[in-house]
Amino acid sequence: MTEAVIVDAVRTPFGKRDGSFRDTHPQDLAAAPLKALQARNGFDPTTIEDVMFGCVKPVFEQGSNIGRIAPMVAGWGDTVPGFQLDRMCGSGQQALNLAAANVRADFHDVVVAGGIEHMTRVPMSSNRSGKTAEPDMTDTYFDHYDELVHQGESAERVAEKWDFDRRELDEIAVDSHRRWKRAKDEGRFDSQLVPVETEVDGEGIVVEEDEHPRPDTDLETLANLPSAFRDEGDGVIHAGNSSGIVDGASALLVASEEAADEHGWEPMARVVQTEVVGVDPVLMLTGPIPATEQVLEKADMEPGDIDLFEVNEAFASVVAAWLNETGISWEDTNVNGGAIAHGHPLGATGSALVTKLVHELERTGQDTALSTMCIGFGQAVATIVERV
Repeated sequence: MTEAVIVDAVRTPFGKRDGSFRDTHPQDLAAAPLKALQARNGFDPTTIEDVMFGCVKPVFEQGSNIGRIAPMVAGWGDTVPGFQLDRMCGSGQQALNLAAANVRADFHDVVVAGGIEHMTRVPMSSNRSGKTAEPDMTDTYFDHYDELVHQGESAERVAEKWDFDRRELDEIAVDSHRRWKRAKDEGRFDSQLVPVETEVDGEGIVVEEDEHPRPDTDLETLANLPSAFRDEGDGVIHAGNSSGIVDGASALLVASEEAADEHGWEPMARVVQTEVVGVDPVLMLTGPIPATEQVLEKADMEPGDIDLFEVNEAFASVVAAWLNETGISWEDTNVNGGAIAHGHPLGATGSALVTKLVHELERTGQDTALSTMCIGFGQAVATIVERV
């Protein structure tokens, strides 16, 4: 069977909402990692057989198939096809998994997978009948369910189910920021971050680092934040232990081993196994637990066979429940900070998580990594990669 390898992986800095990317068109932000992949790997754009891009809000400026438009904006000409897919928060990682599947099936030799989300210019829920506010899900979706809730309420129920108190969750949040700061100071992101030239208020700037992290965050600061989804005193989820709303894009160059050899590329990792699962849409954020279990089973592996893990920090309770159920060490998980620090640019996060992992494997010389993330309405996606 043909192996699918990751030749290179990059991401833009994640700009905070209304930050340095506020005047950047989503198409230009999506094109930035594509340009970087070409510059770093020296390929003719005609080599790319397809561009697979996750985008959760494919409307307005992100509409009209941004997966096709981004390579044209990147200067790749008219002949490179592309498409956008939406598996909600798992979209970018699903794009990578699909790219790997196509290569392993011998349908393609060289593809690009990634994702984009400009959450400033195309806000959450803007693809729901033009609404920018969260609709009543029981009236809008799946009438045969007695109850459906938004993700914030689901995060609260996860915390209740596993009996997590607010301090436990805040400790994860503080650690996320500290880990990001350590990684930044030690230059761990240098090989994956691509500077983005853009304009703000008509002035040219270069965005070179993530804008959302707050490395001075401490438990005392978080303790003073109000609950975000329940009345004060009744909730443990707040802005400080939830993922940040940011703008960003990421992309990976995926190829067969034969194609990589033909082009003189030295692969970073191979895709070992992938998985996607469905779970209860009320406790929708628990999906990473069975996704991890099932992808390991398919790969005939145990948690101890994996060196590094990424579990998207949509909310701290998601990570806490996953750690509790899998028995995996927090010390091996989200080692360079997660979405509570970096932010969560919906369609780009999954491909960015795998990008972080393959670069960390290369930096440390470790061998295997697993990425998983929860998805709205009760799904999760998982990917195992192995350093080449």
